[in-house]
Amino acid sequence: MKVAAIQHDIVWEDARANHERLPPLIATASGAGAELVVLTEMFASGFSMNVSSTAEPRGGPSTQFLVSQAATHGIWLCGSIAEQTAGEAKPHNTLVLAGPDGEVHRYRKIHPFTYSGESDHFGAGNEFVTVDIKGVRTTLFVCYDLRFADEFWATAADTDLYVVVANWPAARRHHWTTLLRARAIENQAYVIGCNRVGAGGDLKYTGDSQIIDPMGDILASASTEEAILYAEVVSDAVRETREKLPFSKDRR
Repeated sequence: MKVAAIQHDIVWEDARANHERLPPLIATASGAGAELVVLTEMFASGFSMNVSSTAEPRGGPSTQFLVSQAATHGIWLCGSIAEQTAGEAKPHNTLVLAGPDGEVHRYRKIHPFTYSGESDHFGAGNEFVTVDIKGVRTTLFVCYDLRFADEFWATAADTDLYVVVANWPAARRHHWTTLLRARAIENQAYVIGCNRVGAGGDLKYTGDSQIIDPMGDILASASTEEAILYAEVVSDAVRETREKLPFSKDRR
């Protein structure tokens, strides 16, 4: 399966503007043959804690945007949204994955980023989400989740590809790139890390998006500008790597 990570800037707290600027990038990725296209964390608003303005109802405009674009191009498309579910006290940072036939999956970020105040404004998820996309078992995570290796390990046996969307700040960029590669190596799986560029609120973002193979080799990477990364993900490569180097059997 060919995958694409769209490393893009985000217009701060302006979903409509982001819905207008992203379609050409999605069309380019689809036109290049990508069957799974990954946008960033909070792709429609930036990493804003102003949830009274940015949170959308379940199935709201940004979910509709993903569903529409996925159907238009016949692809799988994902990105995270501040999503408020009726009856719940707080919204969730929800990674929404839309399929070409209208199928929708949701992963709620398990680890809100307390250091930034995210946990004050967003609820924490409690369930892993793995989706079979054209035979590639794809597990979804969001940004700060990357620091919690045990949760990647907990899903490793049923995962060929981890998708990690982010608004990871420039000040800790080497943490981002190091942890992405570590998660690939220790779980012997592909990792797509898709981070934003530009500035939002009082933070700067340098992107550094990567697609990494099960041996930890970088298949595609970007630096500080908007870019689209491409790579081929082959589920058999995960199986063969784990059979050749059966490290997981020695875990205690």
